[in-house]
Amino acid sequence: MKEYKIIKQKAKLRNSDGDFEDQLNSYAREGWIVKSSVAINGSSYFKIILERDKNR
Repeated sequence: MKEYKIIKQKAKLRNSDGDFEDQLNSYAREGWIVKSSVAINGSSYFKIILERDKNR
């Protein structure tokens, strides 16, 4: 069985990409993989859908 998590890039004035990368790497260490990404209309931010096995 799979479980899913949706995360959104948080808006910050400085180092937004680096912070978001750190957040994704943190989830990867917990077994999450990026399943899909969606651009939010009218902005440069994303929502990311993560997936992992529920019975790890």
